[in-house]
Amino acid sequence: MCSRPSNWRVPGLPEQGPWHVLGLMSGTSADGVDVALVEVDPDGFQGDLPFRALMAHRHEPYPTELREAVMEAAADRLKPSEITVLQRRLGDHHARAATLLLKESGSIPHMASLHGQTIQHHPQEGATLQLADPYVLCEALHCPVVFDLRRMDMALGGQGAPLVTLTELWLRGRAEPWAALNLGGIANITVWDGSYLRAWDVGPGMSLLDLAAEKWLSMPFDPSGAYASGQVDETLLARWMLHSYFSAAPPKSTGRETFGSAWLETESAPLEALPLPDRLATLAAFTAQSVASELGRLDPLPTGLRGLVSGGGTHHARVRKELTTRSSRVAFAEDYQFPNGAREAVSWALLGAASACGVAGNVPEVTGASRAVALGAWVLP
Repeated sequence: MCSRPSNWRVPGLPEQGPWHVLGLMSGTSADGVDVALVEVDPDGFQGDLPFRALMAHRHEPYPTELREAVMEAAADRLKPSEITVLQRRLGDHHARAATLLLKESGSIPHMASLHGQTIQHHPQEGATLQLADPYVLCEALHCPVVFDLRRMDMALGGQGAPLVTLTELWLRGRAEPWAALNLGGIANITVWDGSYLRAWDVGPGMSLLDLAAEKWLSMPFDPSGAYASGQVDETLLARWMLHSYFSAAPPKSTGRETFGSAWLETESAPLEALPLPDRLATLAAFTAQSVASELGRLDPLPTGLRGLVSGGGTHHARVRKELTTRSSRVAFAEDYQFPNGAREAVSWALLGAASACGVAGNVPEVTGASRAVALGAWVLP
């Protein structure tokens, strides 16, 4: 049996596994929701092997109007009344995505783990906000739903991020040193050096490139990086790398509040002095140089360290080229374990199952929390 305390039970969950767990993740890129149906062995948490199989995955893009509302909320431009309505709209979208996946797969979940859409993240204030109504999801699925997994860590003095640290270990194991880079809207890295587990947000990821695509290409993003074909303005890049985030030591996390629309607006004048291909190339180099700079914290590098990269940025050719050039200390190969977009949803399913077992989902040395703790709150059918 899994290691739930004797007085802790989630109604509706079987005592024995395997469990079929839905993980729902909508990341900083705010392009939609990924839903993963995962087979989990609840007894496996005791040996770091809870993952059994990815049963199904679906990406459900946000309609244009919904994505625009999310971006307005992230830029702090919505009224409380509009945020209230957005919470319900996101709940409806997540419930629809989950229902469609279950219809396609013919499966019935034992539980669901809901991340929600981050619209504000202020770790220095101990505050974060993810939207998507869990009650709507619970009613649609007729199973327990765990949600709001970040705020317990923050209540204990942590950053509330990154929380994929343990899930990366559960998925990759301890056999060899590895560094797992996720190039989402915000880039984060998790490192197992053979003895210790480390993780932190390394910088802007794809957030600024996506905003630049909207601003100058009238596109939500540049999927292959084809427009970032120019020359990098190294002087501009060097100034960006003086940002205080890069001099701060982990534990640390960041978001669009730091590397978002306000940042791009501030830097629009020097960028618009460049040809468009140079602007995008310089932003791509910023993503890569951020990774390279933060990798400098791994000194010395563990022997035999294997680098793996996942997330939407893996398809951006210029980011990958700059990453290869600027992060030469670690060679990153693309991670093909899961379909594109599925990995974080799988991770959230595992974190939700850990919560159901009373297993801690945070790593205090990573987030800065005062102790390890099971995460999230529950809605029951």
